[in-house]
Amino acid sequence: MNDFVNRASRSLMRRLIHANLRRHIYRLNDEIQRHANIPKNGTLESSRPVVFFNASTRLDGLSLNAAFNLITRWAVQLSGVPVVNFVCKGGMSHCVLGTNRDHPQAPPPCAVCIRQSAAVYANSVTRDFRFAADPKLAAALQGLSIEELTCFEYEGIPLGALVLPSARWILRRHHLIDNEETRYLYSQYILSAYRVGQEFARLLEETQPRAVVVFNGMFYPEATARWFAWNRAPGGVPLRVISHEVALRPFTAFFTTGDATAYPIQIDDSFQLDDEKNQVLDAYLQKRLQGNFTMAGVRFWPEMRRLDDDFLNHAAQFRQIVPVFTNVIFDTSQPHSNVVFPHMFAWLDQVIDLARAHPDTLFVIRAHPDEARPGKESLESVADWVAKNRVTDLPNVMFVEPRQYFSSYELIQRSKFVMVYNSTIGLEASIMGAPVLCGGRARFTQLPTVYFPQTPEAHRQQAEEFLAAETITPPEIFRINARRFLYYQLYRTSLPFDDFLLEDGVWLGYVKLKPHLRYSDFDPQNSPVLKIIVEGILNGKEFLLNE
Repeated sequence: MNDFVNRASRSLMRRLIHANLRRHIYRLNDEIQRHANIPKNGTLESSRPVVFFNASTRLDGLSLNAAFNLITRWAVQLSGVPVVNFVCKGGMSHCVLGTNRDHPQAPPPCAVCIRQSAAVYANSVTRDFRFAADPKLAAALQGLSIEELTCFEYEGIPLGALVLPSARWILRRHHLIDNEETRYLYSQYILSAYRVGQEFARLLEETQPRAVVVFNGMFYPEATARWFAWNRAPGGVPLRVISHEVALRPFTAFFTTGDATAYPIQIDDSFQLDDEKNQVLDAYLQKRLQGNFTMAGVRFWPEMRRLDDDFLNHAAQFRQIVPVFTNVIFDTSQPHSNVVFPHMFAWLDQVIDLARAHPDTLFVIRAHPDEARPGKESLESVADWVAKNRVTDLPNVMFVEPRQYFSSYELIQRSKFVMVYNSTIGLEASIMGAPVLCGGRARFTQLPTVYFPQTPEAHRQQAEEFLAAETITPPEIFRINARRFLYYQLYRTSLPFDDFLLEDGVWLGYVKLKPHLRYSDFDPQNSPVLKIIVEGILNGKEFLLNE
């Protein structure tokens, strides 16, 4: 009885909070439309709109990325530039967040999403799109295997490739199972992507926009829109496409004209850390090393324990320790990482070969905590790989489950060297002075921060050399660059929205607008961070906080 009452109470609270949020957004939309001061008879250039498209960050409520998109749109409007919103109104037979992976044929919850869109885009210029399957395309998809679907092209559009990251993300695996359910879902994603593309192409032709702003560019609706903006723009000239993602600090966003999930940044050689910057970074690292941080509203480490006596006694039987830090295989960052190995598990296969060849070394394979996040549990996990390959049968291999919260940083301090695929902990280990051998391209490999061999053979050779060496002394430039990169990522490229947002208290990663806000708060002239974003969108300036 108590459980029922608690669930009912939480449901009622969620509805109340989200209903209040929709009313708040509706009011601000109305204010902003009345004060936007968009010229009625401007020049051709000044009247060209910015197109916004974000169909993959929420159904109900307001996620962080949905909030970034909404607030950015308001700022562009208040700068005097028209905005057109490309809005899904049942426009996909199956969208990403609306997919039930246990029952792929179940229709998405369009009603709740359209209700939220009605508030988000109230009194705004919109172009709706609805789903209609192309019969010729549907016929071409019949009978194709998963392998054939992933490579499928139609009218020169790489639909299979555009859909693949979404299919992997929603099915929580890298290797898709070739069964009826997966083939159905993949085909429906392709049909929906084609519909998005055709409708988006018409919008581009009608509006002749100056720029397009999308969520991260990896989920298939936004990926397809970006592909059309680059490859099928009116006049054949690629449009500027800006994508955004959640950044490292709370309530911060990353904006780029590149791939947001790859985090492309250019750090000039002249950028160095002075005493003040070093103190700021050290204060951040002090919290981070205690597990006291969040990402997209989620705290991965509810606690962080020291290494216990059982572990230390076991480790004492070996000559050296090598921690191995893994990633979530289906994450949208992974396609950018798979440049040396075809995927993370191929890298892990090499790691376990090294373990078999070096019984005097304790390899500690640590699963990423996000693998077990409720509602996002990986269905092709490191734990599955460990069991399948009987990894823990090896006396010199220890596997750490996602919810084992002992300190990775203390483990790094006791290690001979550290192996990572593309995890941020590789950057932190380099800052700590540890030698880091990286198997996948990471955000921080844009600078010399770690050892990053460019072939599997070179990676194996480097690992063998490290295992044989008495000591390893990484170049000091690795530590310096790692600190430079992390500071730059945290305090130059991470654009704060905390003046506008609070956690909504209902769902992790979801937010609400601060109650006191008025339309003028979103005017770029009144907000340094929104001025940076608007100038980046309209004038091609860098999306960087000032020094």
